[in-house]
This record gives sequence, C-alpha cells and structure tokens, in this order.
Amino acid sequence: MSVEIDMADHKPLGNTGEKVPAIGLGTKGIQNYRWAEEALFHALNLGLRLIETSDQYGEGLAEEVIGRTIKKFKRDEIFIVLRIDSYRLSDIENAIKVLSNSLKRMSISYVDILLVDGPGDVVPIDLQMNVLENIAQKGLTRYIGLSGFKVKDILKALEALSKYSIVMIQNKYSILDKRVEKDILKIATENKMTLQACSPLERGSVKRNPMIIHVANKYGKTPIQVALNYIISKPYVTAIPKSERKTHIDEIAGALGWRLGSEDIKFLEKL
Repeated sequence: MSVEIDMADHKPLGNTGEKVPAIGLGTKGIQNYRWAEEALFHALNLGLRLIETSDQYGEGLAEEVIGRTIKKFKRDEIFIVLRIDSYRLSDIENAIKVLSNSLKRMSISYVDILLVDGPGDVVPIDLQMNVLENIAQKGLTRYIGLSGFKVKDILKALEALSKYSIVMIQNKYSILDKRVEKDILKIATENKMTLQACSPLERGSVKRNPMIIHVANKYGKTPIQVALNYIISKPYVTAIPKSERKTHIDEIAGALGWRLGSEDIKFLEKL
C-alpha cells in the first residue's frame, strides 16, 4: 500500500482557502513564564506563527504572555487558536464575557479559530454550535472548530451547524498514539477539516523510543524532529508541541523543510 506524503510546511485550513503553519506552539502547562515568553518570541521569528491557548492555561497567564509577545508583530501575521470549555457555551452572554476576557489579556479584538473543548455532558451539542455561530457572526472569531470530540459527537456538531463550517478538529495524536488514524483522521480528511495534533511529543517520551531513534540517525535528525515530521506528513494535519526553551524551539523548527520517506513512515506506523 502506497503512503500519501504531504510535503507542505503550510497546511490548508479546512475549506477556507487559507493555509496555516504545519507546526505551531501550544501554551498548556507552562512552568516558567519568562522563559516561555522568550521561547514564543523566538518561535514566531522562526515562522512558527500559530499559537494555541486557553483561559484555563495558568488561569489566563498564558494568554498574557501571548499578548505581550504578539505586540511585536502585525496581528494578521499571527494565527491564534483559542479553546473554550463547552460548559461556558450555555448562553451567548456568558460565552462572550469569557471570550472578551481572553481577548483583553491578549490585547486583540478577535481570534482566528475558537475551539469548543468538549463535548461534555452539561450543554447540548446543538446549543454549543449555535453559540459558536453567534460568536463568529459578531466577529470575535474568524472560524470555529472542535477539541476532544469523538466521532459521533463530531457528526452531531456538523449536523447542528447552519451558517458556518468546522474548519479544525483538535485531538491527541502522536507517533506513539495513533488512535485518531482509525476514524477521526479519516473524517477530517473527507470533510476537509484540519486536524491539529496536541501532545505530539508525549512529554518527551518519543526521545527514548528505539525505533524512532533508529530512523532519526538515518536522517541525521533528532527523535523529536522525526516524531513531528511523521505527524505533519499526513494531509490536513498540523502539530502544536509546547516548549519554554529557545534551544528546543530550534529543534522543533528543524522538523520542517524535509519529509520522511514512505518506507520509513510505514516502519514507524508499526509503533
């Protein structure tokens, strides 16, 4: 069976006609915010200009770091993905209040994508989608998407929408955890939705896998770079690793500009 390899370092954003960086930066679980701010600025300078965040990350501190950093760039040069918990979408007024606070912390007037983090069991999916569409109509987000949804819930969300399309699905995906390849990746590809892979480095455990190390040595790359390259070799897939160190940002950026061969991808699919 042949392997379809996506060679682009910018991926189509759903069916919008836009493209986003194949690798961006997540901001969950920051330990040292000063280092994180320096690392984020370095990443943006290297072209990793997609940032994922949430008001739940450090109780808004991650958003404040983003706000200080992106002031040094034009707003339309940075692509910001914001997650909002599904229970916050019980009504439009509450959702707008939460979103407005996030926008204020980041010193911006809109986000590029608002992802509902759920689906949860408090707010019905059809109501979540209705609130998302209302937020988009008000110009507070350009696009909408889903985070952590299972297949059946993705299908419910698609059916509930009337004015907007889901352009991005965020889910856990790594070279060591390929569960999404069984179903969610297929749905994303068929419906032209970008899949954003979170936790793609498995907290660094990819560095210790013998098979990944073997392939990394073959290419003169690091296991981190191989793990990320595997993910972005898939059509419509982007990755958001997290780092607070500039040297690690350099390593992450080194996953771009080349691709694993089809035989090595098949080899790594066995993991």
